[in-house]
Amino acid sequence: MITTPITAALVHGAAELETTERGIRPHRLPGPVLARFPDPQLAMVEGQPSGVRIVARTTARTVELVCHPSRVGYRGADRPRGSIDLVIGDEIVASDGLGGGDLIEVDLGTGASGFRPGEPHTAVFAGLPAGDKVVEIWLPHNEAVELIALRTHEPVHPVATGRRRWLHHGSSISHGSNATSPARTWPAVAARRAGVDLRNLGLGGSALVDPFLARVIRDAPADLISVKLGINVVNLDGMRLRTFVPAVHGFLDTIRDGHPRTPIVLISPIFCGIHEDTPGPGAVDPATLGTDQVRFIATGRPGDRELGRLSLRVIREALASLAGRRADDPHLHYLDGTVLYGEKDAAAHPLPDALHPDTATHQLIGERFAEHAFGAGGPFHAS
Repeated sequence: MITTPITAALVHGAAELETTERGIRPHRLPGPVLARFPDPQLAMVEGQPSGVRIVARTTARTVELVCHPSRVGYRGADRPRGSIDLVIGDEIVASDGLGGGDLIEVDLGTGASGFRPGEPHTAVFAGLPAGDKVVEIWLPHNEAVELIALRTHEPVHPVATGRRRWLHHGSSISHGSNATSPARTWPAVAARRAGVDLRNLGLGGSALVDPFLARVIRDAPADLISVKLGINVVNLDGMRLRTFVPAVHGFLDTIRDGHPRTPIVLISPIFCGIHEDTPGPGAVDPATLGTDQVRFIATGRPGDRELGRLSLRVIREALASLAGRRADDPHLHYLDGTVLYGEKDAAAHPLPDALHPDTATHQLIGERFAEHAFGAGGPFHAS
């Protein structure tokens, strides 16, 4: 078989590629951000390559990717392994579940952690359609990977797709939490339906209106931008209303410094019953540890609005008002997140852990966003 070096020309959706002893590790944030703010949670989630994919043109009917996964697991809270998807023509052709790799296991009760090394994993995609085609290998959204080797029976060549570039920033839901594979996260669903190149800056637990994220977006090439803000601020109990609103204004102002006329969709949180009227912090419900389904709870007091504490209803009101006060920006568009997933949807598609959607609900959210943003008359519609 032919082994092709994995270079930046083949990797789409990453900020940087780190050279390691095994191969290369994709990063979704530039190195200087993590050097300045080495937050462990941020470092973990940006290293999980949600939306990152290897894109190549080839006539090969078999493609193999050798990688070394690394994941964080929680004792008493089983989480599904990651997987790698192969996409041709925006359709998922095959999915390969990860095995092996390294495990950092954390005890949610004590905070203690342990390390268990593992072996590399080889994803094999055989029986692909004959003839010339563009293949996209979507890397796992919920495990870090080092890319070791790309092997095929026929040569592969980098592809400049020429598609519009969509940059999206959001929380763990945008990151893809609870989706079963990377091309089935809601931003990936929307991007595949709309035929655009996705850069996903959904960062689990880390959509906190950080100024450095606004600068990353400001400096990134993008034809379309969306930011989904609110849920992490609530479940961290990280801000009050007085600080949240100016922070979002500043976040958008910074993006506008680099993208003065790029369409921006500002999205408020989807429906989440535990935080609709109850502020954070959010926490794991200890009664569910060791059960088949760990669930989250809100630990704040219901109705704390008089103290300026944030619930999701307060966040939506604040973002809608903020967008209205920025009416001088014709390229800024507000989307109420409950249009994507509302209270009525929760009855038919409940959040399994009370916080994150399952795969079917990711599909629903992605389809609705694609229709709203990319459909006729939408802010991202190609004129």
